[in-house]
Amino acid sequence: MRLIKPIYLSAAFAFALASCGGSKAITQKPIGDVDNLPTRVSKLPEDQLKRWSHLDIVIDTVPGMSVDRAYAELLKGKALPNKVVVGVIDSGIEIDHDDLKNHIWTNTKEIAGNGIDDDNNGYIDDIHGWNFLGKSVHENLEMVRVIRRGDDGSEQYKRAVKELEKEIKEAKEIQLRANAYARDNEKLAKYLGKKEYTIEDLNAIAEDAPKDIISAQKAISALLNNGRELSWIESYQNYGASKLKYHLNVDYNGRELVGDDSSNINDRVYGDNNVLGPDRDEAKHGTHVAGIIAQSRNNNLGGDGVASDVVEIMALRAVPDGDEYDKDIALAIRYAADNGAKVINGSFGKYYEENSQWVRDAIVYAQEKDVLIVVAAGNDAKDLNIEGGVERYPNDNVKMGPEVADNFLVVGALNPEFGKNMVARFSNYGDYDVDVFAPGVKIYATVPNNNYEYLQGTSMASPNVAGVAALIRAYYPQFTAAEVKKIIMDSGVAVNFDVVVGTEKEVRNFQTISTSGKFVNAYNALLLAEKLAKAKK
Repeated sequence: MRLIKPIYLSAAFAFALASCGGSKAITQKPIGDVDNLPTRVSKLPEDQLKRWSHLDIVIDTVPGMSVDRAYAELLKGKALPNKVVVGVIDSGIEIDHDDLKNHIWTNTKEIAGNGIDDDNNGYIDDIHGWNFLGKSVHENLEMVRVIRRGDDGSEQYKRAVKELEKEIKEAKEIQLRANAYARDNEKLAKYLGKKEYTIEDLNAIAEDAPKDIISAQKAISALLNNGRELSWIESYQNYGASKLKYHLNVDYNGRELVGDDSSNINDRVYGDNNVLGPDRDEAKHGTHVAGIIAQSRNNNLGGDGVASDVVEIMALRAVPDGDEYDKDIALAIRYAADNGAKVINGSFGKYYEENSQWVRDAIVYAQEKDVLIVVAAGNDAKDLNIEGGVERYPNDNVKMGPEVADNFLVVGALNPEFGKNMVARFSNYGDYDVDVFAPGVKIYATVPNNNYEYLQGTSMASPNVAGVAALIRAYYPQFTAAEVKKIIMDSGVAVNFDVVVGTEKEVRNFQTISTSGKFVNAYNALLLAEKLAKAKK
């Protein structure tokens, strides 16, 4: 994103805050000057890994957001503010999950189950949000829909035809690799006598074991040593199968199950109020994203939400297994803005479009309603701002042109490792179209069927930042969406050393791969918000 006029944050600013129990003043200083911090050589223990995004760069030597420190030093003893509604536009949310059910938005203007649009907002019985996909689950990638619409002579069509052939070939290779992993896993489980085995079990296999076992041991050990779980193998199989059956299949049209005209933005009466969706397991992504923001803190269940005490999650199902439709995203943004959301999280994106202007118009509409939109940068290890590169959607500009609004914040992903490898290997980056970085690898949060899992992606980095935004908007409601964006960017922790990025493992200075050159820090953000709030009085 283009850098709007910053609120300058001096690394030396300090001011007095009242302590929670009396008049004694304590001096809080923002976290900075981290370039020469020692690099952690030991792995985080499991209890810390599950919440590493809440840890502190100075104390814990991982690029966390200092959420725990913010709660302990800045928020402890403060009266809880009015809750902020965060719209989560995603694949669906398990709103009855034990760790989420107390943090779900309820539309108090609607009477549940009466089949009437009580609040006249166009949606019947929208108690916890809206499902813009209805009974549809699987979808094409947008480039397949571009091809199905026919040759219009555009460069986008030509690119889509060329890329589809390449993607089909790669998907078939994925399927072969995934099936090989599955066979190796089955062999090892049988040989070891247990389905759930560890890297220590594999290391204990004797050198004189059968050749096929040794071969399988090497393959699966490589996966586990690379941070994968055994459950990833089945997910990888499903991913390859879905790509061929749905994502890349020109003959498949998932939109038929929705029943609307996806090319008509005025055809708005479609979908239903089942915000989980028709398949509970397919709501995994959205449930995880919601948990990062809102899962209960300090309840000895799973992980902790960044802003659980002060948020209500509005569930907006608009992201299928495949690429989202511009119409659904535009209408979901407008729904959130019209129904009280102050922050929207969007962990989705694509490189082709049909009606991207509808989304940009919705972004402007959200700005008029004072809503901050936080989105993921994408997981393709691309520099989004190289000359001749392709655009990623949604975006608030056209080909690095002027921004249409200043309420749109784009987030790249970090590893739980400070130093040259701190940027997630998959994360997109760009000095114009990526604003900040935040934790996005090995993030532990809610998933369907009342469970928890580690997931990774810029999809996980975005809700971490949306949670910080919600904290600011709750405790400092005097700031506009644009001001909250600036506070988050200006208060981030600056890093001035080289990091490895992209598919070619290019070495770049961290300051050159985003607009701010910083990663998000909740502690600093709340400090700056407090300072600016006092200055406003």
